[in-house]
Amino acid sequence: MAHRKIVVALGGNAILSKDATADAQKKAVKDTVNQLIKFVKNGDQLIISHGNGPQVGNILIQQANSDSEQTPAMPLDTAGAMSQGEIGYWMQNAFNEALKQEGIDLDVATIVTQTIVDAKDPGFENPTKPIGPFYTKEEMEKQQSQNPDAKFVEDSGRGYRRVVASPIPTGIKEANIIKQLVESNVITISAGGGGVPVVEDGNKLVGVEAVIDKDFASEKVAELVEADMFIILTAVENVYVNFNKPDQKKLDNVTVAELEKYIDEDQFAKGSMLPKIQAAIKYVNNRPDSKAIITSLDNVKNLLANDAGTIVTKG
Repeated sequence: MAHRKIVVALGGNAILSKDATADAQKKAVKDTVNQLIKFVKNGDQLIISHGNGPQVGNILIQQANSDSEQTPAMPLDTAGAMSQGEIGYWMQNAFNEALKQEGIDLDVATIVTQTIVDAKDPGFENPTKPIGPFYTKEEMEKQQSQNPDAKFVEDSGRGYRRVVASPIPTGIKEANIIKQLVESNVITISAGGGGVPVVEDGNKLVGVEAVIDKDFASEKVAELVEADMFIILTAVENVYVNFNKPDQKKLDNVTVAELEKYIDEDQFAKGSMLPKIQAAIKYVNNRPDSKAIITSLDNVKNLLANDAGTIVTKG
């Protein structure tokens, strides 16, 4: 039986359908887990991370709508931790059911993860990541008066949104615990939504108003647990260059050098595919004998049968 350590990074679309109710999201998580269980049946050790954009966005809207002296709105770092807990619970629950159905005796655990970032990260100087609700100009000005450090931008004619930094992770505080769980063959869920961003301040870790790219955080976990493979599951089966043009080309097997050339040509969308490509490159550079794969959740069966998707190697 294969016994590979595999980090799987799930997109937020693996959890949220158009319906934001808990029941609908639990069902989406269950469908996702029914695909992921194929790795476990294959004898692989699974380390899962996931996005939380839609969930944390909804939590922030709920917080804003119930904000009062009695129930003050929680800050972004705490909302991020809340989303890790809720998604982790849904996922553990779905895995427990799937494992029982398959007659597999394994435990599942979620680690609320703190991702360490550098307080001097240039991202803090120039926040670009939109979060939370849309505001009218008046609402935005009220928000601004309550929180003078907050930055807002006009977002595609739909109103004003708060923007925060997206710093690069330098470490994962709970890395040793994640490693111990993985070594004990526990299916581990960590770095949800990129983890809660914290900066080191003497003996303290202080939560900051930022959002960490989950693909970069997942890559950091993959490095620290010494994973044999890093899989980023997204909405498409393959990465393309010259996307939607007559000379569109599907990438099957690709080296780091080729991808770097494509990045120089601006082939990948900044907010979506580019961070996935950068995370895959970083992982393969750090673990040159391993490979990173970018593909879709529906393609897991093919991936297990014959490494389908866009496969990134050092080359």
